[in-house]
Amino acid sequence: MHPILFIVFLPLLAAVVAGFANKSFGATLPKAITTGALFVSCALSWPVFIGYLMETSSATVVPVLHFITSGSFDVSWALRVDALTAVMLVVITSVSALVHLYSWGYMSEDPDQPRFFAYLSLFTFAMLMLVTANNLIQMFFGWEGVGLASYLLIGFWFRKPSANAAAIKAFVVNRVGDLGFMLGIFATYLVFDTVSIPAILQAAPSMAGSTIGFLWFRADTMTVICLLLFVGAMGKSAQLGLHTWLPDAMEGPTPVSALIHAATMVTAGVFMVCRLSPMFQTSPTAMGFITFIGAATCLFAATVGTTQTDIKRVIAYSTCSQLGYMFFAAGVGAYGAAMFHLFTHAFFKALLFLGAGSVIHAMHHEQDMRFYGGLRKAIPVTFWAMLLGTLAITGVGIYGIGGFAGYHSKDAIIEVAWAAGSPVASMVGVFAALLTSFYSWRLMFLTFWGTPRWAASEHIQHALHDAHAHHDDHAHDHAAEAHHGEAAEEDAGHAPPVESRGFNEIPTGTGGYHPHESPLPMLIPLILLSVGAVAAGFVFHGWFIEPETAGEFWKGALFFNEHLMHEMHGVPLLVKLAATIVMLTGLLIAWASYIRSPSFPAKFVDTFQPIYQFLLRKWYFDELYHFLFVRPAFAIGRLLWHRGDEGTIDRFGPNGSAWVVQMGSRVTARLQTGYVYTYAFVMLIGLTAAITWAIAG
Repeated sequence: MHPILFIVFLPLLAAVVAGFANKSFGATLPKAITTGALFVSCALSWPVFIGYLMETSSATVVPVLHFITSGSFDVSWALRVDALTAVMLVVITSVSALVHLYSWGYMSEDPDQPRFFAYLSLFTFAMLMLVTANNLIQMFFGWEGVGLASYLLIGFWFRKPSANAAAIKAFVVNRVGDLGFMLGIFATYLVFDTVSIPAILQAAPSMAGSTIGFLWFRADTMTVICLLLFVGAMGKSAQLGLHTWLPDAMEGPTPVSALIHAATMVTAGVFMVCRLSPMFQTSPTAMGFITFIGAATCLFAATVGTTQTDIKRVIAYSTCSQLGYMFFAAGVGAYGAAMFHLFTHAFFKALLFLGAGSVIHAMHHEQDMRFYGGLRKAIPVTFWAMLLGTLAITGVGIYGIGGFAGYHSKDAIIEVAWAAGSPVASMVGVFAALLTSFYSWRLMFLTFWGTPRWAASEHIQHALHDAHAHHDDHAHDHAAEAHHGEAAEEDAGHAPPVESRGFNEIPTGTGGYHPHESPLPMLIPLILLSVGAVAAGFVFHGWFIEPETAGEFWKGALFFNEHLMHEMHGVPLLVKLAATIVMLTGLLIAWASYIRSPSFPAKFVDTFQPIYQFLLRKWYFDELYHFLFVRPAFAIGRLLWHRGDEGTIDRFGPNGSAWVVQMGSRVTARLQTGYVYTYAFVMLIGLTAAITWAIAG
């Protein structure tokens, strides 16, 4: 029996057992079952991946069951395993297994742990179904499955209004993207008369140059199909325009952020584009659009990340920006480079999210970096782990020697974009790298260096005043609910007036609070992910992007342009050094602003207040969408409710029928006088009428 069956279905079995058992057997047994299942899946995934690295494995399709047959529409459930699948298997199972283990510590006091672990395993199963799909229907099943699991996990703390709002927002925004994805699948079946991915990719080049009717005009067939499919990718991978759900998703528990919004679900769009890369290669228009959206997202998210004060939101916008890198790499035809950055990003971004969770755990649920400072000695393991993650994401390395994970993958994207004839995208990537370095080191300096500013935090004050309260849940932000009630603002849990205060305006002092290092189940994942953040780049870059070896590794699992990858090595030296130069520049700016001259950020904000507000309000996308879509939707809803439902349907339907019966009853009641002579008179009239009718007949 092929190991892929165990890899995929063990998480499903664990989710079912944990979900139905719930609290019947306590919390430990469901946690052990789900975590054990994920570690088994992870242990089976790495040999599959290594088999492709060693070139001892070839693409395999493992049949599962026959699903749908209707005319030419034939869907057989099967699991496809090739190099692309193998990469995703190790990413998904490794990060998910470590997140399960991490959650033993982070969620240790949550009363609904079995439900949480069941949701985690359910999500993992859906993601595995997506990446092993051999046809578009199966891929869509996994696509919608991760959307459902994401909704459940973001809204896990359903008693918290802001978590419910974030879950609904993620679900609705993704439905917009999924509509495009569905239309793309419909169009693909209409054109190719099949949903089998291998058959579609084989036939795609023959459809280049053909046209199809779409929205009352003729358009290039492959451009229409690819753009519709990419709309789905934009929603799932939070690209510009459909990105607004991702930062709000930080309302969920931090392990959810690490699993879904760093390493797995948000990369589904990148995976889909790479899986269908031979299709996208047939449409230069679609490729150009992907490059534009990717570069624009990369820039947008990096600019917004420079102003955020919530530690998780900074990392969330960083995720959005890094996904932009992956997409514009795919847009210029460097799918191997896109997958390489997806691979390395999974390790250092999961590390940063889990590290942030460890900081939040130590600081009694406080997420605002302005109330941190001086934590590196209090939580040393977390500090070193996040430092390694920061070195990886900022791309620290030495030209000609090597460096951390991001140095190999992100720099390769910048170089290959230049080699592909897209210097604008390349320069946008360089500028985004500057901003990435700045906001990443800003996070580190505000959190681990400087003077402690803990005493000013309401969360810390709550801990000091009520240190032994049982409702202080390390997983569930009860403190935030106690202090801020029904607030659903997009902030770090503080009242809006605090938002305007710079970190140097926060009173210093510890207040007697002593931050604590996280328990071992939380530290082990940090240590293991640190290894990936350090080594994943220089160990695996040859298999992913080097023209001499990558072609043999991918073996047709995606479109690999060897000529382009050769050209990447011939770009000017300044292009090769650009990312390193801006990385150092961003580090120096952050150091000068938050260590050497802490008053500088406030002066900068005062001088450039409009720019600061523009970035702080996230380019006003939320406000724009609220004006264009939310308010009209509510207005239409109220109109249909009051005028349509109440004024028409209820009035002339059930309420109208009830009124007729009521009025009829009142008229009939008047005939019931209670007097015998009245009834006798009525009977006499009836009898007379009957006799008259009989005589007349």
